[in-house]
Amino acid sequence: MLQTLVELQRDIYLALAGQIKLLSAQGNWLGFLAFLPMGVFFGAVHALTPGHSKAVLATYLAGSEAKIARGLLTSLTLSFTHVTIAVLIAVLSLPVVSIALGSVGRAPLLEDISRGLLGLIGAWMLWRALTHGHHHKHEGEAVGVMAGLIPCPLTLFVMTFAIARGVPAAGILFAGTMMIGVALTLSGVAILSILLRERLLHFVEGRPRLSNVMIRSVEGFAGAALIALALHEAFVR
Repeated sequence: MLQTLVELQRDIYLALAGQIKLLSAQGNWLGFLAFLPMGVFFGAVHALTPGHSKAVLATYLAGSEAKIARGLLTSLTLSFTHVTIAVLIAVLSLPVVSIALGSVGRAPLLEDISRGLLGLIGAWMLWRALTHGHHHKHEGEAVGVMAGLIPCPLTLFVMTFAIARGVPAAGILFAGTMMIGVALTLSGVAILSILLRERLLHFVEGRPRLSNVMIRSVEGFAGAALIALALHEAFVR
């Protein structure tokens, strides 16, 4: 399955590279715009491969009280941040890039910041579960931004190639369609996580005390899992 996804990405990327070369040489924007919808499929397939904070998203939503609308907002925030950070790094070429970027397609500084913040969110969820604290209505969006700080490596590749060919606008347009595809996949993850949590809680419906224990247990487990994920990513690379 993973190999199939990798091959699909390679084929689409090669086709995109050909389109960008043609655009650069001939200025045929109509041909490139006709190819743009492929970016949605490209983004959706790419988001199915390892990474993209799917585990973080699923873990957080499984332990939160978010409904589907809030879960979708969290996934959209994550997708927007994930792709936009990569575009900004490529387009702005800020001085911080020399510090933030390591190997091609990686941004170690931003990755470390993201992991640290997600670890703090996990600690907050664990503390809240133990002390019966209150949920903040904007917490989901904050998680989306934190998880999305790790830039999309494929977007960096696309942007770098387009800029090198003198057509950065083409890279930005394709990144925008990729973002839609990434959002579709992550939204699917969000919906499944919430439905699974709701299904689990359905079994204890009508028993308030047991339901409360179940909710706190799931939230505490999710918080501990986020801390574990952050530590694992920080020390095992």
